[in-house]
Amino acid sequence: MTADATERFSSRADAYAAARPGYPPALAALLIAELTLPPGALVADLGSGTGLSCLPFLQAGCRVIGVEPNAAMRAAGDRFLAGHPGFRSVAGTAEATTLADASVDLVIAAQAAHWFDAAAARREALRILRRPPRAALIWNDRIATGSAFAEGYERLLREFGTEYEKIRHRHAHHGLVAEFFGHTRFREAVLPNPTAVDWPTLVARVESASYMPQAGSPSYAPMLARLRQLFDAAQTAGRVPMDYETRVFFGQPA
Repeated sequence: MTADATERFSSRADAYAAARPGYPPALAALLIAELTLPPGALVADLGSGTGLSCLPFLQAGCRVIGVEPNAAMRAAGDRFLAGHPGFRSVAGTAEATTLADASVDLVIAAQAAHWFDAAAARREALRILRRPPRAALIWNDRIATGSAFAEGYERLLREFGTEYEKIRHRHAHHGLVAEFFGHTRFREAVLPNPTAVDWPTLVARVESASYMPQAGSPSYAPMLARLRQLFDAAQTAGRVPMDYETRVFFGQPA
């Protein structure tokens, strides 16, 4: 990870923890079955952030080590998962995890691999993985079409988000995935992940994005006013739908 990648969420950790979508329980079940993980498998979550991606694996009976370089995000994850004895976190990066050789059964990265040096992360994954090596890259992709709110929200991100197009293009990019795995023989699955959010959660979700303006920025108030218009026009009982697809790329890195 670059220094920019490891620090860019420091001021957004609370918003991230409060508002980012989680991952469907079917995610862990899919990877346990398809990759033939042993009972109680030990999972290393690279760039674990606030712990959202760790939760389905803990709930499925796995143990999880969250590898997170950002102190604020790591602390948020420790608070979120404090009730799960199978979880612990370490200060490390995808390229230098601090974990022992051949010590984990599965490496995952959720909403994070686009910040990695993919080749260096693959080498580190192969070092810490037991054999056969198993890995999965995961992204929550927001559905940006199909409703006035979804399409208006997408326009808002394009208008106010610096780097939005660049970062969105890198999400779940097959070239990036192939570089991490070292081949194109990985498998892919798509899982539905619908959510609905109230106004405070919607604001926090926007504020959690590293490319969006923060409070105090000249563009923050105009962005918030536009967001409020979108919300008021689409809300039902104080909530708007914001649906995602969880895209999973999995296999054996070479």
